[in-house]
This record gives sequence, structure tokens and C-alpha cells, in this order.
Amino acid sequence: MQKVYVSVICKCDKEGVTLPIRICWDDGRSWNIKRVLHACTAAHHEFEGIRYTIKIGSAEKHLYRDGLQWYVDRSP
Repeated sequence: MQKVYVSVICKCDKEGVTLPIRICWDDGRSWNIKRVLHACTAAHHEFEGIRYTIKIGSAEKHLYRDGLQWYVDRSP
């Protein structure tokens, strides 16, 4: 996995659940997250932290949170 760390704008609901709402890259590009489809923790060391399956436009992508840091996988 090639981790690329990104900035993420999130919201926390009243139960304390953190949901990402916008991804921001260092070069100034950013995308609104239409919807969080699923969130899970790693099984068998597939990744570190929490994996969010998100919808950006019509595409499904994965966004990861490890502690306070967010990253995407840039592997081909």
C-alpha cells in the first residue's frame, strides 16, 4: 500500500461518530464526499486504522483513518 496523507474535513454526530465530508489534497484539489457507504476496521492487517468506503461523484473509493491521520492508497 502506498499511503498518501490527506486533509479531511469531518463532522461528529451526537454519539461521537466521526464522518468525513470533504477530502483536501496538498496541491489544492478537494472533493466533497457524497456519502459514507461503510466503515470497518482491518482484518488480518490489510490496512491500519479504519477504512471508509465513500462515494465521490459516481465513484466508490476508500479513505483510511489511523488515529488522527487520514490517508488514501495510491497503489495501482
